[in-house]
Amino acid sequence: MSDFRSEVEGHRPYLLRYASLQLRDRHAAEDAVQEALVAALAGESGFAGRSNLRTWLTGILKHKIIDAIRRASRETTMLPNDPDTGEFDALFDKRGHWHEAPSDWGDPDQALGQKQFLAALEACLARLPAKTAEAFMLREHLGLETAEICKELGVTPTHCWVLLYRARMALRQCLEQNWTRR
Repeated sequence: MSDFRSEVEGHRPYLLRYASLQLRDRHAAEDAVQEALVAALAGESGFAGRSNLRTWLTGILKHKIIDAIRRASRETTMLPNDPDTGEFDALFDKRGHWHEAPSDWGDPDQALGQKQFLAALEACLARLPAKTAEAFMLREHLGLETAEICKELGVTPTHCWVLLYRARMALRQCLEQNWTRR
């Protein structure tokens, strides 16, 4: 096995965790990682070493994840309904201000580096309705713009904003219960 291939293969566990978090389906994640690794090996000459190998592989994987989401959205015939937002509305007064301010989460960069936080975030993401979680992952992890998310999910911009709002509120609430109050 060549040195490059060994290095690429060494990143498989990280790439699989990344894809699993994005796609929420172990089999789809494995397929996306396999496609990314094959593309990386085929495009070895395209890696000039200007970036970290993991960064380069993650970039390839992001495109494969988007392809997987596109395939899944074409195959989906019935989309799940989003939950009622009444539980979130109770968090605010009539003027839209918090009844109780969110607790301090400390330094977000430090928290993201902690495995326990990532496990709590992954568990909270798994509780979201599929379409809501997809919208959040497309925006926050893959960095897609609203128009791209709308195209991928087949929703209007307004519906996209609602999905993102619901995702953020549900994640906030879940993390408040499962992360900050340990």
